[in-house]
Amino acid sequence: MTVTTAARTPWFMRHPAPRKARKRLVCLPHAGGTATFFHSWAGAVGEDVEVLATRYPGRQDRLAEPCPQDMAPLADAVAEELAPFLDVPVVLFGHSMGASLGYEVALRLGRSHPGRVAGLLVSAREAPHCVTPKEIHLGSDDEVVAEVKRLGGDGTDLLDDPDIREIVLPSVRGDFRISGTYRAAAPVPVDCPVFGYVGDRDAGVSESDMRRWAEVSTGDFGLLMLPGGHFYLATQRDALLKDISVRIA
Repeated sequence: MTVTTAARTPWFMRHPAPRKARKRLVCLPHAGGTATFFHSWAGAVGEDVEVLATRYPGRQDRLAEPCPQDMAPLADAVAEELAPFLDVPVVLFGHSMGASLGYEVALRLGRSHPGRVAGLLVSAREAPHCVTPKEIHLGSDDEVVAEVKRLGGDGTDLLDDPDIREIVLPSVRGDFRISGTYRAAAPVPVDCPVFGYVGDRDAGVSESDMRRWAEVSTGDFGLLMLPGGHFYLATQRDALLKDISVRIA
């Protein structure tokens, strides 16, 4: 496997490409999500595509670090940490909160490293200037857990364990704060094509919501609806990765 000389960083879990990397896919997890959510994506989007799964502070290997509370400093940090990996073009994929983060990172890299972001792939999230504010982060622990379970995804039943809940809830609440308080003031375009994905039964994000992402693309825009709810990407993994590999190519 080919590994670049990019500096080691706690921000990314690296899955080197079987061949020399021609591009990198940077995956940005959902609220409460972790880098291991994308473990099975390694090698599935092209033999010359390295996968970088983003590790947010406050969970797993970074449990001792403070949880992020606002979008801007989180996007600043991710963009800065990506700089050593821009020897080849990168494609950003963000799911839910990660889609908003991907947009903000793309804006920053467009200013600091023009032309290095080859595409922005956004999943199950309203366009940045259309996001509906939410206050679930202000709720009780039980209300936060209920929202996690409503959204679905793997491992939500683990939150029934009081010990696990105590460890996980701070990062979930922090991410819900980021997600719920973020909204772009205007649809500032990113300097790359944008492509969207959404489940056809997502109760919180509609097809029309996703199509508003076209307003922040200076290149092409497209949308693929797949069967499922907010976490369609778990059950439709193969179909999603097949399409992503086409977008990267």
